[in-house]
Amino acid sequence: MLSGEGDILKAAETWKREGREVALATVVETWGSAPRPVGSHLVIDGEGSFLGSVSGGCVEGDVLTEAMDVIGDGKPRMLEFGVADETAWRAGLSCGGRIKVYVEKVV
Repeated sequence: MLSGEGDILKAAETWKREGREVALATVVETWGSAPRPVGSHLVIDGEGSFLGSVSGGCVEGDVLTEAMDVIGDGKPRMLEFGVADETAWRAGLSCGGRIKVYVEKVV
């Protein structure tokens, strides 16, 4: 069982050492009622395995999809989800807040 964000970062490092392609998603900004605090992480490998959370589950699917693209092209992305955004409602962020998530390839 993971005990904190440090464990997620260690997993990213371990996965990379094992030869996996890895992306890291990090909550970099929140407004209002956000499900996870700034600094929360989600690590994703090229096979779609993941560990951690950036939203308590409500936007993870979209973040995973973007992370796979980041792994593929190496270009980082800044994602934004919020209740005023049609994408956020589709993704399920209905908590009343907004979050920004930075997704980058681990090299």
